[in-house]
Amino acid sequence: MQVIIVGAGIGGSALALSLEQLGIDYLLLEQASAFEEVGAGIQLSPNGTRILEQLGIREELQAFSTEPDFHKYTVWDTGEIVLTTPLKPKVRETYGNAYFHAHRADLIDALTARLNRDRVMMNTKVTRVTQTSAEVTIGLENGGKLNADLLIAADGIHSTVRSQVFLADSPRPSGYVSWRGIADADAIVHLQIPVSAYVDMGPRLSFVYYFVSGGKRLNWLALGQTNDPKRESWSQMASKKEVIDAFAGWYDRPRQVIESTPDIFVTALHDREPLKTWVSGRVALLGDAAHAMLPYHAQGAVQSLEDAWVLARTLEQHRDRPNEALKKYETLRFDRANLIVQQSRNAEGWYHVDTPEEIKARNTRFQKTNDRLQGGFSPQQHWLYSYDADKAALGIDHDWRELRPWS
Repeated sequence: MQVIIVGAGIGGSALALSLEQLGIDYLLLEQASAFEEVGAGIQLSPNGTRILEQLGIREELQAFSTEPDFHKYTVWDTGEIVLTTPLKPKVRETYGNAYFHAHRADLIDALTARLNRDRVMMNTKVTRVTQTSAEVTIGLENGGKLNADLLIAADGIHSTVRSQVFLADSPRPSGYVSWRGIADADAIVHLQIPVSAYVDMGPRLSFVYYFVSGGKRLNWLALGQTNDPKRESWSQMASKKEVIDAFAGWYDRPRQVIESTPDIFVTALHDREPLKTWVSGRVALLGDAAHAMLPYHAQGAVQSLEDAWVLARTLEQHRDRPNEALKKYETLRFDRANLIVQQSRNAEGWYHVDTPEEIKARNTRFQKTNDRLQGGFSPQQHWLYSYDADKAALGIDHDWRELRPWS
């Protein structure tokens, strides 16, 4: 069985490495000419780091990541903390794996460094997909063609394969943008920011920040609405004044972090409406191509990792029945990923309420949650973090399936 993977982002690279470990033939196609440092910081909860350790990159992960002590949710005008949830060491003690912050490029470097480069084709853009009952054919921009038993589309929110094989829909604009940047830790040492994940919640805006790159850099993103429509792009620049003006009246830390950042980028936030299926014959979707989600639960990268490992293990179990493997993969992953898409939409409203009454009610809700949890995890966190992709693929994840997800 040969599998062609389109897209060498986190999901596609993780799938390729998973298949390599399991002895399944693959070819990884990437339209970029080289792996570049694009993107920003990502949060890797234990349901994702568990997979990365299974992929053999534990040492690299610990070297380029930062393990935070807490999640802290704060009030926009005073910096008062209204909710604290534990991360280090309680996540590792409870779930067997740590919670890390990392830069996307560092993670992709670690994944692709272990691949057989003879199975990776850079500067290769897919333009056409056709299939029969026996094989799938991929047409390339350079005029070439490739054949395989299966095609897995991990080509992101603007997936060419999704548009051609499934539905020619467009990403759904949320109405919000994300400004983002990375500041050197040395430039903000005077702020004495602890190694935790922070979410400052204000009217119509939120400011999220945490250390990456082994604590050498601080990644931040500011989420809010703007009168200036922004296209969805990794590389669109923004001015410091634009972002600082948006946070006028806030307590001082966001402004100081923004002023210490050399380059600031901005992108419109989009997700995707759920499809009725991720599988069509010998073609399947993975990661953002299947279930692009907003960033409010920090699960986009991790859900791609879950997809990759479950799919690889399912293919291993059904080497002679690839179509059956794809359908099983969809059955195992569809509901969980789509639920997180919906809950990420819901969370957008929690962080970006508007009126003083709504802000007071939100802060009170977070304070009551803090009192109720008493340093523990919420049912929603437990449902996210306790998922074991290997057990899911083997059908022995009964304990997780009995947990209550969001209602």
